[in-house]
Amino acid sequence: MNRNDALALMQEWTLNESLRKHMLCVETALRSYANKFGHDEELWGITGLLHDFDYEKYPEAPDHPLKGSIILQEKGYPEEMRIAILGHASYTNVPRESLLAKSLFACDELCGFIVACSLVKPDKKVSSVEVSSVKKKLKDKAFARNVSREDIINGAAELAVDLDEHIQFVINSLKDNAEKLGL
Repeated sequence: MNRNDALALMQEWTLNESLRKHMLCVETALRSYANKFGHDEELWGITGLLHDFDYEKYPEAPDHPLKGSIILQEKGYPEEMRIAILGHASYTNVPRESLLAKSLFACDELCGFIVACSLVKPDKKVSSVEVSSVKKKLKDKAFARNVSREDIINGAAELAVDLDEHIQFVINSLKDNAEKLGL
């Protein structure tokens, strides 16, 4: 398992640039959390990078992420990664027991929401996004309506971190890698 192979797999299966960017953002946030919690940055990062790699070909539940998990298993990716990826989709009923699984769930929807918040800023940069503006936009049901507010709130709770701190942590993670992420 290495990032270059994972990136090639993601790019082979995902042509949509927005979805690719999303997976890169989740990778970034998970690498930051791995460092914070003292876990394997490569495992966590690759989990974020591949969590939606099958979505473009299998967008319907439960195909995503079940079919992707089978592909990852065939390619020899670790069980911990596959369980975390299965758990990020609540409808699979795979419990999020590991810190990796909880972190993936907590970062997935939030990363997408923060990117949406950055795109409505005049400069379109994540460096302009603040926790207060994210929380204000969370209350606006019409803004980024496909993002689950419930998953964002539950993700922070499952991770046992304050929502404001979690939002700030993810913003900071994305800021640190903003150039590569196009943010």
